[in-house]
Amino acid sequence: MTEPVLSLRGISKRYGPLQVLKNVSLDVYAGEVVALLGENGAGKSTLSGIIAGSRAPSEGTMTWLGQPYAPATPREAIDKGVVLIHQELQLLPELSIAENVFIGRWPMKNGVIDRAEMVRRAQEQLSRLNLHIPATRKVAGLSTANQQLIEIAKALALDAKLLILDEPTAALGGAETEALFNQVRKLRSEGVGIVYISHRMEEIKQITDRIVVLRDGVRVQEFADSATPVRTIVESMVGRPLERMFPPLPEPSGRPVLQVSGLTSPVRSFRDVSFEVQSGEILGIAGLVGAGRTELVRAISGADPISAGTIKLNGEELRLRSPADAIAKGIVMVPEDRKDQGIVVTHRISENVVYPNLDMFGRRWITSKMKRTFAEQAISKFGVKGRAEQYASDLSGGNQQKVVIAKWLMRDPKVVILDEPTRGIDVGARAGIYDIIVNLAKKGVAVIVVSSDLEEVLGVSNRILVLAQGKQAGILDREEANDVSVMELATI
Repeated sequence: MTEPVLSLRGISKRYGPLQVLKNVSLDVYAGEVVALLGENGAGKSTLSGIIAGSRAPSEGTMTWLGQPYAPATPREAIDKGVVLIHQELQLLPELSIAENVFIGRWPMKNGVIDRAEMVRRAQEQLSRLNLHIPATRKVAGLSTANQQLIEIAKALALDAKLLILDEPTAALGGAETEALFNQVRKLRSEGVGIVYISHRMEEIKQITDRIVVLRDGVRVQEFADSATPVRTIVESMVGRPLERMFPPLPEPSGRPVLQVSGLTSPVRSFRDVSFEVQSGEILGIAGLVGAGRTELVRAISGADPISAGTIKLNGEELRLRSPADAIAKGIVMVPEDRKDQGIVVTHRISENVVYPNLDMFGRRWITSKMKRTFAEQAISKFGVKGRAEQYASDLSGGNQQKVVIAKWLMRDPKVVILDEPTRGIDVGARAGIYDIIVNLAKKGVAVIVVSSDLEEVLGVSNRILVLAQGKQAGILDREEANDVSVMELATI
């Protein structure tokens, strides 16, 4: 590796008085995987956008294959062989998978789109990722995990020379992650340079050759060996010694709050599931992608129908026809995709916090002052780093998630369901989310946490319900739960 394929020198970026990148330099060589790490707001996405042509630097220069490089658009970067896979999904739901994979660069034959060739080539990329669904199927209705794999298939179809992966496994389970890793290793062996952004430290150790750390827009550290201890890496990211990640859990009261019996989905995504959650208990739900975790909690929160079984809250059987029914009874849910389902990013924090709580204001006209006061209470109570009048789009992922959680917790619910509560959130911000979850349990709330991160499920749960292919494989007490026992049940 004598010459880098990509060189950045003195890259800075300002938005008015706000400087988000300061004099960052970076080299990426052919056939290596460079991890780009940092807390939310450290500048990773901004730097990735500059490389991929969606943002222009305020200062600094770049070279690509030894030549000056300054893409004005993502298309210019793609034409050079530089491809960014965004953390946020950017698929068109009403188009087919194949159309999404080749959008804007259709295979042509005799002046018209060669649909047979397009489907064939798209199916080939899906197979590389072990995604066995027809490329002719519409994207609408596919799981978040499958949509993430389709985004990756789009990049593979471009024959990129430099690939930037931004949180590529945030919605993937173990098997899907390993399929992606196999492709990353193959691309690396073929001479592709890869910039890998992730908050999952174990992934970084497995897949990367070198680690570059950003903090507050500044490059603060480089680790030449990915075997560097996780604690050392994380402490360089947050700029302080790393304290405990998971707070001590309270003992449940023994009084059942939520009782689920024989719950079954009309489309059989989950079948005959039974469990209870006690006051002050955190129940984790684990399983591989496609096991029915999200579908189960959506049904409990009134978002999806059930064909059999019962849901009881404090002994009262519920008939939930919509999320509004569940909310009225005291069951709230933080969804897995906060930007699509949990928050209106183009609106202010105050508006996002007030929207689901209009009934708490009675029949009064809601003034700007009332909204601001209500939001400021939520911001203070749940540690959101932002001001009531700020737009949600200005917040880091961790603070956006806190807003989603805060808006529901202002209702003092009886049951709180969190689906992938720390997806795309950095290590420092995760600790704050875990504190909120445990404090809920301490107040007697029944909490359900769904997560693809096995360490997270183990660290924050009193008991763990494991699903396998829609069936209840078992419930493990905290003392008997570990990565082996959970995975054994998940793969039954």
